[in-house]
Parts: sequence; C-alpha cells; structure tokens
Amino acid sequence: MTAFDDLELLRAFACIVESGTISAAARVLRLPQPTLSRHLRTLEDRAGTTLLLRDTHRMRLTEAGHRFLEDARGMLALAEEATDRLRADRTVLHGHLRLFATVDLGQSHLTRLVARFLLAHPGLRAELGYSNRPVQMIENGYDAGVVAGEIADERLVARRIGTIHRCLVASPDYLRRAAKPKQPSDLKSHRWLALSQPQFGGAPESTTFLGPRKATETLPIAPVLVSEGVTSLRQALLEGLGVSVMPLWLIHDDLASGRLVRILPEWTAPSIPLSVIHLAQRALPARIRAFLDFVAIHMTAELEGLPPPAREKALGRKSTVT
Repeated sequence: MTAFDDLELLRAFACIVESGTISAAARVLRLPQPTLSRHLRTLEDRAGTTLLLRDTHRMRLTEAGHRFLEDARGMLALAEEATDRLRADRTVLHGHLRLFATVDLGQSHLTRLVARFLLAHPGLRAELGYSNRPVQMIENGYDAGVVAGEIADERLVARRIGTIHRCLVASPDYLRRAAKPKQPSDLKSHRWLALSQPQFGGAPESTTFLGPRKATETLPIAPVLVSEGVTSLRQALLEGLGVSVMPLWLIHDDLASGRLVRILPEWTAPSIPLSVIHLAQRALPARIRAFLDFVAIHMTAELEGLPPPAREKALGRKSTVT
C-alpha cells in the first residue's frame, strides 16, 4: 500500500467522523459505502484497536479514535499544503471549506463574505455552520471560523482581528414608561434583557460598566428575557420590553434613526474580541489561510468601519478611528 493509499484511509476516517455515518460520508466522497467500511476496518486492524463504536443509531469515537482523528487531520493538512506548493499556479484555490461562526455574526456578515470569496475563487466550495459554542467547531470538524468573545481551548488557535464595542440602549417607548437612569445604580430597577453566553461579556445575573476616569461598576440584574443571540434581543428592545447591552455593529442604524437611544452614554460595556479561529495543527491548507486573511480584512472593516454619521451618533462623539 502506497503513501497515497494511506492518505485516502485517513481522509475516509475523518469524513466518516465529520459526516456522522458511513453512508453520509460515502455521499460526500462519492465512494461506495462498502469501500468506506473496508477502509475503516483496515485502519482499525493496523491500529490494533477500535476507533469507532458503531450501533444502529449512531457512531462514537473511542478514546483512541479521538487521538487518531487529531493526528489524521494534522497529516491531511500537511499533505494538502505539500500539494499546494507543487501547483504551478498558486493563485488558484481548490477544494472544500467547512466554516463556522457564532450565530449573529455568521448570519449577518459571514455568509455575505463567503459568497464574495467563492465568487473570487470558483474552484472552491463551502459549507457553513453556526453555533454559539465554539467547541462545536472541533466536534464537527470545521476548518476555520469567526467568533465573538474569549476563546479558552488549547485545541483552537485564535487570531484577534478586531474589537466589538458595546453600549447600553433602550427604545424611546420604554423610556417614556420608565424613569431614564442618571447613574448606573438606577439600572437595578429596570427590566433587563441579557445574553446567556458568558463568552459574550458576562453572566445573565450581572452586568459590568466602564465609566469616566476608569470607574467600574458591576450590577446584579434579574432579566425578564435571556437569549443566546443579540439579534433576538434587538427585536425585543425595539418592542419596548426593556434595556440591554448591544454591540454597535448591530444597532448603529437604530441609533441613527432614533429607534433605539443610548442610556448613560458616558458609561460603556467592556468590549469583546473578534477573532478568526482554526484547529491547532502545524500546517494550514492555502485555501484556509487565504480565507482567514480575507475575513480579517473585510469583516473588521464592516464591523468597525461605520459610516461617519452613524458612527458619530452611535458613539456619542465626533467621528474617530476605532
């Protein structure tokens, strides 16, 4: 058996895990199902151990299978990088991209950027997945992703590409019914809408603000609505349900039009990082490197490059570069 045959075995194993079943992997790789079953048996015979536990409903990786999958992905990435180097025309990208993003960023920005990237590189295909749990990128075998918030997983490499600025807002209708706060402590009596994901800036039972002269204040809150995503919280804000901390990229048009207004403009919520992430492997295929560079340039410009009038009104000051 040649080295190329070995790579096919590794590719088959990785695809079976990522697809969930042998039959699904067979459709992705366009190979007969018995061929993939034979590849898996060959790998397990060579390893001298079971890599996948199989029953009628699902497949599960064994502990040895988890270790082998990580090594297999690393070897496949190295092989692909070597192939890239041999291509005469390095400007032509080929292959399949499996991309991941946190839900709100993915649906609002990443899909559009992926479409533009595919138009520029017709030899590529892409698959998109959205979740607010970055660990799913590992579990589901995605190549790369774009996430908001802190990443604390040694299996992932995060490259910070920007900053998401946040502020406290409510609708004019809500503020007509509730007393407009004059200081952070006044917020304790207000109806709060909060995020459930701690990597997005805090737990739903408290919130922190940064004020003048480096002042910091953390308030206990009892939200009337908790959500995994800011898009749904924005809808509730527009209905006049309460107050919430929102990212400026999502609401700058609402602030400019007056649909939402800032509360305590001299106080802000802590900013959170915007990062591109990929699996911690020694080599990245050219298509992944190119996509991450593309996103780093264009998504940062979209999220931080607000039009001057909207930027001025959103930030409550003269337009500056952030």
